[in-house]
Amino acid sequence: MTLLKWALICFVISLLAAGLGFTGIASGARSLARILFGLFLLLAIVIVVVALAIGQAIF
Repeated sequence: MTLLKWALICFVISLLAAGLGFTGIASGARSLARILFGLFLLLAIVIVVVALAIGQAIF
């Protein structure tokens, strides 16, 4: 839940920076958001693979 909160904070900072003209803060927020997206995607893939493996063992 903490990572999701940080992702939301980065999204809000990115929107504010975009409204102010894409300064250095926008690139920092963008890179952090990209890292968090990759982390969440990797976590989702791992969870799906583990769920399929457990389901295969049960059935």
